[in-house]
This record gives sequence, structure tokens and C-alpha cells, in this order.
Amino acid sequence: MASTSSFKALQQLRIIGMLEGVSYLVLLFISVPLKYLLKLPMPVKINGWIHGVLFILLALAIVNVWIRQKWSFKRAFLASAYSFIPFGTFWFDASLKEEQKQLLQ
Repeated sequence: MASTSSFKALQQLRIIGMLEGVSYLVLLFISVPLKYLLKLPMPVKINGWIHGVLFILLALAIVNVWIRQKWSFKRAFLASAYSFIPFGTFWFDASLKEEQKQLLQ
């Protein structure tokens, strides 16, 4: 049963990570340029709020997987650090997918 809950926790982390990664890219490459080039601050307010909520959910999902999978501090730290790098969550997702495959074996 533990592997089922770990699998679901990893799946949840992967989904939240993808959503958070997309919101970060939209914020950086669409909303911020609109604010500073076209003087349109509203996209940053809206997307910034969405990204903030997703970032908090991502942090909670990382802690959940850290506990369930008994990750090392280093692994949990890296999972968090990748969320600050554009495209980082997408790169880290590959290792999460592999970890899920290992649970099914």
C-alpha cells in the first residue's frame, strides 16, 4: 500500500510541477514583458497570484514526497531549487517519472 500512496504523491508532484513551471514561464516571458514594454501591469498581478499559489502547492507536494519516499535532504533541496530555474521543473520531472516506474516494479 505504501508504494501506491508514494506513486500518487509523485504523480501529484509531477502535475503541480508542470503547472507551476508553465506559470513561471508565462510570468517571465509574457507577463513581465507586457508590464515593462507595454505598461500593462494586470497580467503580472493575475499570473503572479496564480504562480504564487502553485509555488506553495509545489512546496507542499515536495514535502509530501520527501516524507513518503524518504528522500534525502539533498534530493528535496534539489526538487525545490529546480523550481527557481526556468524550465527546471520540466527537467526534474524526468527523474520523478523514473522514480514512479521503479515503484511499479
